[in-house]
Amino acid sequence: MVVEGRRLVAEALRVVQPEALFYTEAFAETAEGAALLRHHRGAAWPVSRAVMTAMADTQSPQGILAVVPVPRLPLPQGEVFTLIPDRVRDPGNLGTILRTAWAAGVDRVLIPPETVDPTNPKVVRAAMGAHFHLPWRVMDWEAIRHHLDGATVWLAEARAGKPYDAVDWRGNVALVVGGEASGASEEGRALAAGHRTHIPLREGVDSLNAAVAAAVFLFAAARRRR
Repeated sequence: MVVEGRRLVAEALRVVQPEALFYTEAFAETAEGAALLRHHRGAAWPVSRAVMTAMADTQSPQGILAVVPVPRLPLPQGEVFTLIPDRVRDPGNLGTILRTAWAAGVDRVLIPPETVDPTNPKVVRAAMGAHFHLPWRVMDWEAIRHHLDGATVWLAEARAGKPYDAVDWRGNVALVVGGEASGASEEGRALAAGHRTHIPLREGVDSLNAAVAAAVFLFAAARRRR
């Protein structure tokens, strides 16, 4: 996958060996750029600003871009907290959810079909390095069911089920968070087997952004698990 920008490339270099690294002379002349390039022990190629602009996904690239292996951290088993972002199709939302999951101490993230590709450049930027520290996998529903064997699965709903702060999030637990546009899939809903949870909202408020809602659930779960 592609990572770009000073912070993300530096984060990637701490964990993986890039397959390719490209930089502009202007970046190499900065103190931060020179230090990063010294740290990188593989091949690196200087490119013109025009080439960097063509390669990068951002409108104003910072002058550094790397192609790195997709991280595959071991998936923990046992008494774990699992997050399933189901049909989250907005790259910014998925990236923010991954970043929040990392911050909240989620043990693993299982990404089902119909969710945006987690290696999408916009997802990678919004996740701010979570890809390299948070165990995650893209899976079909059969594989997800296998990994959740024995887990209590909760589905985040708009106004149904238990309030989020009344749920016991301890033990082997999973949370399905659906996308804003169409919610969770039938497969995701079936996994929850009647376990629903919601965030009580003030009257007149229809819903929360998917990433914001996920943050509320995840930090409530983190507090309960502590």
